[in-house]
Amino acid sequence: MLFRKTAMLAVGLFVSSVSFAGPIVSGFDSKSLGRNDDGSMLAIIGFDINFFGSTYSRLYVNNNGNVTFGSPKNAYTPSSLGVLGDVFIAPFFADVDTSLAGSPVTYGVGTYDGQAAFGVNWVDVDYYYGRYTHTARNSFQLILVDRSDGDFDIIFNYDSIQWEAGTMSGGAIETGLGGTAARAGWASGTGEFYELAGSGVNGAFINGGPNALAGMSYVFQVRNGEPLPPIPAVPEPENWAMLLTGLGIVGVTARHRRRRK
Repeated sequence: MLFRKTAMLAVGLFVSSVSFAGPIVSGFDSKSLGRNDDGSMLAIIGFDINFFGSTYSRLYVNNNGNVTFGSPKNAYTPSSLGVLGDVFIAPFFADVDTSLAGSPVTYGVGTYDGQAAFGVNWVDVDYYYGRYTHTARNSFQLILVDRSDGDFDIIFNYDSIQWEAGTMSGGAIETGLGGTAARAGWASGTGEFYELAGSGVNGAFINGGPNALAGMSYVFQVRNGEPLPPIPAVPEPENWAMLLTGLGIVGVTARHRRRRK
């Protein structure tokens, strides 16, 4: 089906391209979603997890910065995780598009801290605008760590975050800034949810933003099915020195067609 939208963009931040020695863990890359837009793949976790009283041994890896349980998710414009009605874990829910540029999403089983683990890598991923590729890239990671008897940890790892929305979500064609900004957190599917500070706020998550994710890790300990508040890790001082931004104004109107499966 073809969708047609007119995207009206507002003021945004222009962020200089920088690299970070972020906390992303190597591995978890034995399988790939391949180049795609809004695709999903069913994956075996490798151990059982208890999430809000339900036991899961598999999940769907979704290209748009999240995993879901029970059914895949091809939504690309983020809304509050509390209203989605899905069992949802999202390190960066936004319109990831690797069909033309950037690196495909990878995932797989492995170990973390000596424990069985499952991970997904959204490393060097592009955002959507059909026939256009960009220099802005995001790199982030999700790891689920087995802590036995259904208990597990959710880990969000972040390297550089240079864009926040695809153009179908109102983001600027040239920068991926503005529009409906990314969200990060989890949801039970029945009303309980948590979002990192800055979710849905323009400019908050990007490098140099007030809730910048670059160089950060967040750990949610899930015990007896219930996630505890996150434990954040602060970036090393040398990473802060690299969070340099300039101010700019982006305004553009774009009309195009997009194919959705």
